[in-house]
Amino acid sequence: MNKFVFLFLSMALTFSITGQESIYNELLEKHVTNSGLVDYALLKKEEHKLDRYLSYLNTTAPKAFWSENKSKAFWINAYNAYTLKLILKNYPITSILDIKKREKTAWTIPFAFINQKAYTLDEIEHSILRKNYADPRIHVGVNCASISCPKLFNKAFTEQNIEDSLEQLMTAFINDASKNKITKDTVVVSSIFKWFLEDFTKTKPLKSYLNTFSKTKISAKTKIAYLPYDWGLNSK
Repeated sequence: MNKFVFLFLSMALTFSITGQESIYNELLEKHVTNSGLVDYALLKKEEHKLDRYLSYLNTTAPKAFWSENKSKAFWINAYNAYTLKLILKNYPITSILDIKKREKTAWTIPFAFINQKAYTLDEIEHSILRKNYADPRIHVGVNCASISCPKLFNKAFTEQNIEDSLEQLMTAFINDASKNKITKDTVVVSSIFKWFLEDFTKTKPLKSYLNTFSKTKISAKTKIAYLPYDWGLNSK
């Protein structure tokens, strides 16, 4: 292939991806607060725009030449966009746990289409993101549409912003007193750290991982307990 033709096609692909991300980004900025709450009622009125982004996902798959950050951003965006779609499809509801189809839960329904292949949310999170990237910050990137979840980022992840954004989201999550209660005497953290303990302790103990982000440092002698999870909808 002529190198100029290859360059043109690469640029066209880049602009296409950027254009599709901008549609999704616009929806997030408009309908998701800085604290991660979603105005589902108003988002429902622009569901056709979300569907445009999902149509793009259904005709696209990460390419071998994409960077790790670009692929990671693609899959996290896909997870969150399809979660939003699932909520809108069943709206109004009070919890994502209310969604069931033939005894399958929201996470086991194969409804997320990527490059014309159906995935479940569990497959995207566990078989792709957790398996391929070994990055515990994925757990503040993906969002389960619930109050106890780390907040939904109100921007689309991109190759350029994902590294800084995940760092900021993890810092915000660990220091959010409504999600994790860390004082000099008591440490009671999100159940996410219990459910996915192996992800957070691959290179260091959990206390060390928490101390990387926590403004209040945890003593080695302090015992860690876990908060019950609030599955109420993260609705504005």
